[in-house]
Amino acid sequence: MPTEADTCRIYITPALQDAGWETDPHSIAEQRAFTDGRIVVQGSRATRRPGKRADYILCYTRDFPIAVVEAKAEDKPAASGLQQAKAYADILGLKFAYATNGIEIIEFDYLTGIERKLAAFPTPDELWERLRAGENLTADAIAAHLLTPANHTTGKAPRYYQRIAINRAVQAIAQGQKRVLLTMATGTGKTVVAFQICWKQMERQK
Repeated sequence: MPTEADTCRIYITPALQDAGWETDPHSIAEQRAFTDGRIVVQGSRATRRPGKRADYILCYTRDFPIAVVEAKAEDKPAASGLQQAKAYADILGLKFAYATNGIEIIEFDYLTGIERKLAAFPTPDELWERLRAGENLTADAIAAHLLTPANHTTGKAPRYYQRIAINRAVQAIAQGQKRVLLTMATGTGKTVVAFQICWKQMERQK
């Protein structure tokens, strides 16, 4: 009986590669954990629950994920993974969610609210152009600000919620908003977010 890992290896990863998702600067992040897991206290003991892990996160550039893919074994319906794909897309702030069993591909587009079956995965440029149109990123300058790489000299990439805050602030500034308010809890990395926003602005001005 085929396993989910078999389906990923035989069908899904090659299909994503055929669509161009491993062609630089695009990339595929496989089995990517994006939360550490909730800490649960029981009496005097504290345990950490498993974190959330996406089967695939599709990145248009290194620091700009654009879609999530949930995989199911070949003998299971592709639709059985769609709710989880949508839940992960919500958490990660992504507009495109996919569920597949290697044979069938189901897409949910948050920009239009449309769910549909596809014969193949969209290419990186197809998704980027759909995102630009849906988010009113038609000006090249706005798009360039969003795709400016983050500063990774510390050796740590921003966490998913920090990346969402960074990109939303950069987008708002690039679209001409004069004031942008970010509300973040204590300990969630406000300094990291502020630094990366400033970094992206300075890099675009060089």
